[in-house]
Amino acid sequence: MELKHLRAFIALAEDLHFGRAALRLGIAQPQLSTLIQSLEAVLGVVLFDRTRRHVALTDAGRIFLPEVRATLAQAERARRMAVRAARGEIGKLDIGFTGSAPFNGAMPSIISRFRHRWPDIQMSLREMSTSDQFQALRAETLDIGFARPGEPAETEGVSLCTVLEEPLFAVLPGDHPRAGSPLLSVAALAGEPFILHPRHIGTGLHDKVMSLCAQAGYRPQVVLEAHQMSTIVSLAAAGLGVSIVPEAMRRIHVEGASFVPLEEAEATMVLSVAVRTGDPRPAIGHFLEIVKTFRAEQTATEDQGEHPAAS
Repeated sequence: MELKHLRAFIALAEDLHFGRAALRLGIAQPQLSTLIQSLEAVLGVVLFDRTRRHVALTDAGRIFLPEVRATLAQAERARRMAVRAARGEIGKLDIGFTGSAPFNGAMPSIISRFRHRWPDIQMSLREMSTSDQFQALRAETLDIGFARPGEPAETEGVSLCTVLEEPLFAVLPGDHPRAGSPLLSVAALAGEPFILHPRHIGTGLHDKVMSLCAQAGYRPQVVLEAHQMSTIVSLAAAGLGVSIVPEAMRRIHVEGASFVPLEEAEATMVLSVAVRTGDPRPAIGHFLEIVKTFRAEQTATEDQGEHPAAS
């Protein structure tokens, strides 16, 4: 029993005339008769009483009619859903993000725009380290990541789309002699106890901090490691050390924490959207279009002398 048999049954049940039903279906009348006979043979019941001048539904046909209509409606719904899924209009995306990403206006704005443009795509968000995001992308257990990439070798099999380049700030205890300074050099932090991510948790930021310190002529003395960016800020506020964090972390408003911009031009950190290289799914393409539009708007605003990244 195929959909063509059910469509033939519906047409004949509604017209009760082989000629008109065949015309509606765009087939010859003998072909319609063959379809109906085949359907009755498969079901093992007679669906129509028919004479040379009269066609009528049998009791079995009358009971069968609403079920067939429901079946065809469901088949059409399934077809539409399959087409929409192929176009990337429905489905689900698993999205990872580093701990600092939500505190920047970029990630919430991109998620909001995507949700508005593609409301039938469900998004599941989970906090993950950059390294874990890259591994999950390669393993196809993650679709998209908001990451802070480090060494190029770690991005094998992953494609990156820059969202923004964010200034880095020193975070100091409130009673630190340099707290409240308008500007601070990385060199001024030499000899201070540092609080950092373990490298395997936050590769990009860890590598950036180590590079900045190396350029300033020293290796930071790491006395504490913390997995969460908010924990690093809280530990610094408690007087246990200093750190270097993205500007967006100022938004968490930890009492006793002082954020001071760094004077080095290279004291910036890239936030990127990561996807699996060659992922052909339209939904991924839709998401990247939103990211690229956001980035273009940011670049245009920056060219006008404004700095919207942390807004």
